[in-house]
Amino acid sequence: MDLLIGTSNPGKLDEFQELLVGLPLRLLSLKDVGLGDMDVAEDETTLEGNATLKVDAYSKASGLVTLADDTGLYVDALDGAPGIYPARYGGPGLNPQQRRQKLLGELVGVPTDRRTARFVCVIAIAEPTTGKTQTVRGVCEGWIATEEDASGGGFGYDPVFVPQGYTATFSALPLEEKNRISHRGLAAAAAAAILREMAQED
Repeated sequence: MDLLIGTSNPGKLDEFQELLVGLPLRLLSLKDVGLGDMDVAEDETTLEGNATLKVDAYSKASGLVTLADDTGLYVDALDGAPGIYPARYGGPGLNPQQRRQKLLGELVGVPTDRRTARFVCVIAIAEPTTGKTQTVRGVCEGWIATEEDASGGGFGYDPVFVPQGYTATFSALPLEEKNRISHRGLAAAAAAAILREMAQED
């Protein structure tokens, strides 16, 4: 079964390739189906709302079963910021590293026990022939490091987020381990069950 991944982020697409490995799916990007320039306004106030907006628009435009996700980063010491808009944190024109530095700057002097945070991922799956959309959610608790970890990989806020029970950031963990515990990994595990059933019906 063809599955359109509704993202233009190559790092996220690579993650889903790993997260959905073993399923009878051929993953396609927005660019693969000629929708690389399609932009969907994420103007809902919840992760579920934004993920559903995106998945419905891309599924209708492509005619394919589509998966899209929306992720939030909630830092307790910042009253939940960046919240549902981590890619917009700090204003327009900043690159991911500048956004990470903005976050670290806001937390200067905040002790470790008050740097608690959580990543939340909502995955939406849309089936164009039935018009049915389903959502699942994954949460990973942790805390924000005092400095950026430049040694590993990952993307977004991975170099500054330390998952609960670990001393290393997401970016320093082996990919298999990160995918097992991460917000996106947990949501993808729930999504995989839905996709497996859909692929068997296809």
